[in-house]
Amino acid sequence: MDVLNLAGSFKEFKGNKNIDRPQMVRVLEDVFRTLIKKKYGSDENFDIIVNPTKGDLELWRVREIVPDGEVTDERSQISLTEARIEDEDYDVGEEFYQQLSLADFPRRAILAAGQTLKSRIMELEKDQIRQRYEDRIGDVVICEVHQILKRDILVVDDATGNELILPKREMIRGDFFRKGDMVKGVIKSVEMNNNSPVVHVSRTNALFLEKLLEQEVPEIEDGLISVKKIVRIPGERAKVAVESYDDRIDPVGACVGMKGSRIHGIVRELKNENIDIINFTQNPTLFIQRALTPARVTSIELDDEEKRASVYLKPDQVSLAIGKKGTNIKLASDLTGFEIDVYRDTEEYEVDVDLDEFSDEIDGWIIDELKNIGCDTAKSVLTLSIEELVRRTDLEEETIQDVIRILSEELEE
Repeated sequence: MDVLNLAGSFKEFKGNKNIDRPQMVRVLEDVFRTLIKKKYGSDENFDIIVNPTKGDLELWRVREIVPDGEVTDERSQISLTEARIEDEDYDVGEEFYQQLSLADFPRRAILAAGQTLKSRIMELEKDQIRQRYEDRIGDVVICEVHQILKRDILVVDDATGNELILPKREMIRGDFFRKGDMVKGVIKSVEMNNNSPVVHVSRTNALFLEKLLEQEVPEIEDGLISVKKIVRIPGERAKVAVESYDDRIDPVGACVGMKGSRIHGIVRELKNENIDIINFTQNPTLFIQRALTPARVTSIELDDEEKRASVYLKPDQVSLAIGKKGTNIKLASDLTGFEIDVYRDTEEYEVDVDLDEFSDEIDGWIIDELKNIGCDTAKSVLTLSIEELVRRTDLEEETIQDVIRILSEELEE
């Protein structure tokens, strides 16, 4: 084994691991300077020349040539007679260069240096991976499924060949992958485990949806549209608040695309996750109203101190505001920062009761008579005047007055 072979081995590591060249040079110099110190006690009079591209490495010992008998420090000086053994042209005051090889060092020291070099290279490679992926947190990666474990899926980054982890808790409901499948996700975090970097990929993080939108909507990438906030229940529903910095651009329309062309691809990637794109506004009332899409809000009362909103809706809009399993109202609360309470707008829409419900107080033939003129509920009867009811039915005025009294008392209760 000689210096060139060891340097060549280092070059092979560099080619396989794609280690940064300046760091590579520093590691190699450190290893050989340690080797020199152990033998000579100091590395002050030694030059290490590294060419990482070719794998060349040279060790040179540099000493000052002094007259015979005047050598006071053998580490930094050499006598003229000894120098002229190598080259007769040397003279006093010049520098004497002596190239070293690994054969000049003890075998154990060489083996130790080799182990240190390999260890330092592995540490450097791990640090490079950690730095590379820390700088890419929030970026989308395309990976190939390599191995499916109980709690995680090991995937290989298609761009770098590094192994990443997709935890099953970071997968969307409905995700199902086999070995060899391609999967897309966002880099969520980088952790050190047993001195090795562990890169976690997520498909449930809000950043994943944001990056997918950025890829599909050029106006977001160009900075014309800003994604203000995203809230998600992965695989079920998401709400995205967007804002345009150009009055000529409709941010919602731009994100959805013509006939939904832009949003459809994202919906498919997210396993048919329902995505609501809404216009962001600083007006909290209007923002809450938009956030409760697709429900149509009648009125809103805000408590800014408690960050609560009382929202009133038509009876047929309440279920839309709440959503399946409460997903719509939960996401609207998360998006706006207000705790939202939903109420039926009872002032505008009074409770109505079917006439058959009064059969214990009103004779059946009277109810049938009212039904014959189209009055089958209490409210439909009360909207007509007594004169109109007498004219259109065979009922007496006194009977009609009793019916109106019974119906009015029930609705008031």
